[in-house]
Amino acid sequence: MNGVLSVLLDVFRQPSIIVALIALIGLAIQRKSGSDVFKGTVRTLVGFLVLAAGAGVVSGALSPFGQIFEHAFNVQGVVPNNEAIVGQVLVEYGSAAALIFFFGMIVNVALAATTQFKYIYLSGHVAFYMAAMIAVIFGVAGFSTWQVILWGSIAQGIVMTMSPAIVQPFMRKVTGTDDVALGHTGGAGIALSGLVATVTRSKRKPSKSTEDIAFPSGLGFLRDTTVIVALSMAVIYVIVALFAGPDYIQSELSNGQSYLLFAIMQAATFSAGVFIILAGVRVVLAEIVPAFKGISERLVKDAKPALDVPIVFTFAPNAVLIGFLSSFAGGIVGMVVMALSGTAIIIPGIVAHFMTGAASGVIGNGAGGRRGAVLGAFANGLAITFLPLLLLPVLGNVGLSNSTFSDADFGIVGLVLGHLSSAGGQLAVVVALVVSLVLVYGASVLMRKRAKRRTAAAETVPTEQETASVR
Repeated sequence: MNGVLSVLLDVFRQPSIIVALIALIGLAIQRKSGSDVFKGTVRTLVGFLVLAAGAGVVSGALSPFGQIFEHAFNVQGVVPNNEAIVGQVLVEYGSAAALIFFFGMIVNVALAATTQFKYIYLSGHVAFYMAAMIAVIFGVAGFSTWQVILWGSIAQGIVMTMSPAIVQPFMRKVTGTDDVALGHTGGAGIALSGLVATVTRSKRKPSKSTEDIAFPSGLGFLRDTTVIVALSMAVIYVIVALFAGPDYIQSELSNGQSYLLFAIMQAATFSAGVFIILAGVRVVLAEIVPAFKGISERLVKDAKPALDVPIVFTFAPNAVLIGFLSSFAGGIVGMVVMALSGTAIIIPGIVAHFMTGAASGVIGNGAGGRRGAVLGAFANGLAITFLPLLLLPVLGNVGLSNSTFSDADFGIVGLVLGHLSSAGGQLAVVVALVVSLVLVYGASVLMRKRAKRRTAAAETVPTEQETASVR
């Protein structure tokens, strides 16, 4: 018996096996054929191992960068990149993160089924990253393993349900429908961009749409994530290497290789690692997400799929580029402020500024035209620069690494949970989660009553046909 238990414990210490088992269960629930179940399970296992391998590549590229940055400027330089930090987190918290991801999706479906917040979060890769961060914070807070999974899953489910809800008012303006939502860990920053665009909108002289601008076709490569990550990281690496000087790099890190070539190759390696991670994530989620989509469609009436940020890109392609550049400018401004303040420096994370900045530009354009796209995305850029800085102390030893979580939701959720734990311990975290559930259901009741009043009011208004018959 002890031997069997030992084997089971070894199994549940392997995140790749846990994720593969999740895929197996999901495929079996869909009543897939034995061949499809076997294929999907193996693909998920291999995909997760690919993800882990890519994380190792990214971490390997970031390690010398951190040393070069500290030598050049005598301060800690941190690159916000979800893939990089998750790769480090999985070493210690991988099993807990996988289980929080799995049960968090169940909580999301349950909340969508029993409240007015009908959002099914289908952006599985960022949901998994959120699960990893929650696992870290609850682990640092001293929760036991089963408590990390239980309360972490509830926290995950609440975030997955409410993040799309705060963006939805602005999504309706962009898409012209209420049938689709945005599900991404940049939700808070993207919603902030819509709010800023709304506040700064001029009623007397409305700003024109970004889509009235004619951009050169030669800038189209900026919409390719792999290319923009490689080029921008190369620029950052080379600049830092120039400040550090050839002597230090060639004697301590590159084994005599040209310091500039070393910097460029490390940047390319970083981009390759991100590409590998994303490939692994796509393989894993291609098997897991469809299972939950099918389940949610059966269980949740009027469900709204919450999809990844590229869902909005087609509504305003010019705003995508404007939003990215404006968000990145916000990151540069934030970095300069940190440098002058003497804190750790958050180096603008290209992936975060590209994805959430682009979406912020589209949302800002929908709420306030060109002005809204620029100012809204700039606000997002500031948010995803300062929030990661504030998040570092909450992550324990993970916060001492050369990377951190990048998007706004990570900062908001991490800071709330982390400071609750610091102020009131585990009890404060549990009480806050219970109160959050009560508030979600309370808000749902109010929304249901408001919807009934609107329906009743609409029924009392005579139609044109009824008015004509009276006449």
